[in-house]
Amino acid sequence: MMPKHCFLGFLFSLFLTAVVETQSAYESLKPQRVHFQSRNFHNILHWQPGRACTSNGSVYFVQYKMYGQRQWKNKEDCWGILECFCDLTNETSDIQEPYYGRVRTTSAGIHSGWTMTQRFTPWWETKIDPPIINITQVNGSLLVILHAPSLPYRDQKGKNVSIENYYELLYRVFIINNSLEKEQKVYEGAHRIVEIGALAPHTGYCVVAEMYQPMLDRRSPRSEERCMELP
Repeated sequence: MMPKHCFLGFLFSLFLTAVVETQSAYESLKPQRVHFQSRNFHNILHWQPGRACTSNGSVYFVQYKMYGQRQWKNKEDCWGILECFCDLTNETSDIQEPYYGRVRTTSAGIHSGWTMTQRFTPWWETKIDPPIINITQVNGSLLVILHAPSLPYRDQKGKNVSIENYYELLYRVFIINNSLEKEQKVYEGAHRIVEIGALAPHTGYCVVAEMYQPMLDRRSPRSEERCMELP
């Protein structure tokens, strides 16, 4: 028969093992790489499953708060979801304020701890898409019409809010002579309608544009090319 003190030691050892295993499972379930991805102020929280998660048995819970707030808020649409992303655009619409998001996992009845993002400020961190361009021919010139990317916000009249409400923006327009395979910048400024003249007849041209944010010293990717053959 095992002495009483040995038996108690054995039970304590089993208890410690169970605690360690539970803590290990608790840590291995925690979501990884929780971060915001923001494009044109569409602010989406992304994460990766924890090391112990399976694709079928894990659900996720998302909370958010503004910097300085004490209480976290539940994102009801992302409470017990299977996906590894959550749209927090509406919850982070005050774009010059910093925010945090966090995610936890539940799998097989075990709840992980929360994994939190770094501080996220939409105005500073969002990436801007290139402008959309259209071109038409007018008396041997090309008329370039530039459209800024759409945002998720509307004004009081329900109209789209321009990105120019939030940033000083410059448009850069480039023209490519297809015969010479030569590119030239023909415009940089705030106007959305640009006329390009002094073009050679019977020649194909392509136009491409980008946007530049002077305050942040950033530029968008380039737009798709728009091409036209002059008569």
